[in-house]
Amino acid sequence: MKPKIGVVGVGRMGANMARRLQDCGYPIAAIYDVRPVDELAEELSALACGSLHEVTAASDIILTVVTNDAAMRSLFVGEQTLLPPVGSAGKIFINCATVTPALHLEVERLAEAAGAHSLEACMASSITQAREGTLYLMIGGRKEIFDQVEPLLRDLSTNLRYVGPTGRAAQVKALVNMVMNINTAGLAEGLALGDALGLDLTMLREVFSQTGANSQVLKTDGEDMQNRDHACYFSAEHAAKDSGIALKLAQENGLRLPLAAAAAAQYDRMVAEGLGDLDKSGIAELTFRGRHGA
Repeated sequence: MKPKIGVVGVGRMGANMARRLQDCGYPIAAIYDVRPVDELAEELSALACGSLHEVTAASDIILTVVTNDAAMRSLFVGEQTLLPPVGSAGKIFINCATVTPALHLEVERLAEAAGAHSLEACMASSITQAREGTLYLMIGGRKEIFDQVEPLLRDLSTNLRYVGPTGRAAQVKALVNMVMNINTAGLAEGLALGDALGLDLTMLREVFSQTGANSQVLKTDGEDMQNRDHACYFSAEHAAKDSGIALKLAQENGLRLPLAAAAAAQYDRMVAEGLGDLDKSGIAELTFRGRHGA
């Protein structure tokens, strides 16, 4: 008998993870979101919960997929949380948001004080991979808890890596996104300059792909930058948040990271100018001549 699953935060990522787990035979017992979830609950044959307590009561394993530190903390701190005074013991929380390492440690302490357990499951993937079960997952937390839920995590991923104690996976994820955001900003500038020079951008992208200018970001975002197709898979707002997490870690460790700071400033500018809902590829709108603010 597979464990009953609850999912808190059923936007595009959370909903697709729930669908994937249901396809793998897990009963989706409960879902919760700040937005209405009745339609998805009917699709999944799950309880549409009106409170976080209900999710914990109905589930053995609870996945949380929220946006930032404030949203994550609200799930575990306060009167109405996922940790009711009675009924939390033995529950396992798998927290998939990209938040600060310190918050993952705080959540672990709170969960264990209630007799529950928590893991951080940092995702270096997007919406399509969530639905297909091909996520890249980096896990932090107690190894014995990871071992207990490893079959579920493998059903969600094709790349599963146990990184170490709580906080370590969040550190690695912050660095992944920091480098990705720098690469994205650099690609946008290269294509923008090529456009200003009158070069054929399709040709230029091909040359990039065959030389030292190649990158994973070129594959995922290059054509979108050229065609101004910024349908959101990883938002500029999230890129700004994640760059900020990495810069805070650098500051705490006495490092100056000028490239990371410059990329973060570009994403902060996108948010400030109302472009935060665009995909991260939308950073090209700040660099191409004749586009937004350029």
